[in-house]
Amino acid sequence: MDRDTAFEMAVASVRFGVGVTSEIGMDLIDRGLRRVLIVTDPVVARLPPAQAVVDALDASGVRWVMYDRVHVEPTEQSWLDAITFARGHTFDAIVGVGGGSSIDTAKAVNLYTTHPPADFLDYVNTPIGQGLPVPGPLKPLFAIPTTAGTGSETTGVAIFDLTRRHVKTGISSRLLKPTLGYLDPDHTRSAAPAVAASAGLDILCHAVESYTAIAFTDRPRPARPSVRPPYQGANPISDVWSLQAMRMVADHLVRAVEDPGDDEARASMVLAASFAGIGFGNAGVHLPHAMAYPVAGGVREYRAPGYPIDHALVPHGFSVILNAPAVFAFTGQANPERHLEAAAVLGADVSRCRSEDAGRVLADRITWFMQRLNVPNGLSGVGYSSSDIPALIEGTLAQERLTKLSPRPVDADALARIFETAMDCW
Repeated sequence: MDRDTAFEMAVASVRFGVGVTSEIGMDLIDRGLRRVLIVTDPVVARLPPAQAVVDALDASGVRWVMYDRVHVEPTEQSWLDAITFARGHTFDAIVGVGGGSSIDTAKAVNLYTTHPPADFLDYVNTPIGQGLPVPGPLKPLFAIPTTAGTGSETTGVAIFDLTRRHVKTGISSRLLKPTLGYLDPDHTRSAAPAVAASAGLDILCHAVESYTAIAFTDRPRPARPSVRPPYQGANPISDVWSLQAMRMVADHLVRAVEDPGDDEARASMVLAASFAGIGFGNAGVHLPHAMAYPVAGGVREYRAPGYPIDHALVPHGFSVILNAPAVFAFTGQANPERHLEAAAVLGADVSRCRSEDAGRVLADRITWFMQRLNVPNGLSGVGYSSSDIPALIEGTLAQERLTKLSPRPVDADALARIFETAMDCW
């Protein structure tokens, strides 16, 4: 294999501060943008963050129309509904308000209305879709997160649930990155504890996975610079962002979940989400996320507390973290130094650890966070059993853009062992 010798750092623009949402109208006018599509979900549409956006647009004389039917953990049907709505209106910019579901849906609307494909799956990552490159620039997209988790305001990734295959997949392109993300700590104040916990644990996994992914030099050299993947493997710049995100999670996650009135902790988690997003948006994530997609896509009855939904749902952060201890116990031997450093940054005492302890120590530290934040005890806690493992393996192997970033190669047999271990975390 001719290995790559370069990586590309694509950093999103963000603005942080209490009340920064009030500036969006002025920003749009300054850019000559006067007609806006707001993309959000039915809950956020009734909450102060959405009202703050509307007030700011009205104050600046920006015309707007709102799509408020985003599906929590979006599906291809919910994306198509939003795309159809958007095609019926004229706009020159998009504002995504909400969690990763709303911001990812806004990205999809932007892509599919600006460059309509011949088939819905044309842009979707291989092997599920064709993985065709985005053909050109998109409209300006402004992201206003209301959860501290996905980091979608910094990434060129949009994820959805392909229900007919019972698996999550997505689209990846640097051109999907939002033009500007508004990080307003006030917007996370009303998040239920389970929502804050799931989102925060997603940050944790983003940071640890990107830090422990294969090195960018272990990836094949692309035929052309334009096809170098957004997920490039661990690299010196992403490492800085990922490690700092871990430090912030260690210091502030539990505080932010247990006390929504802890303004310092909530603000730090909002920043941590973007820090981790910059890290994994350029390095990538690996097995915990690859395994999470079939877990989320195949859920039958589990309904997460704190989510205002009328359907079965394993929230994204939970679906990722449930696999994480088993994964890192498996991958630790591939790069013990990085696994031990991640464990130490997250608060573990590694002073007497040997290299062969690395995976277990990191797994134990992640399990501590899960227990403290009342996460279900493994996959069995959200309704899975050993009989589901073949389907979970099939869904994971379809996520080849992620599995190939694992520091330790996996096949179906290895995944079977990891999933079995993940059935119960303690």
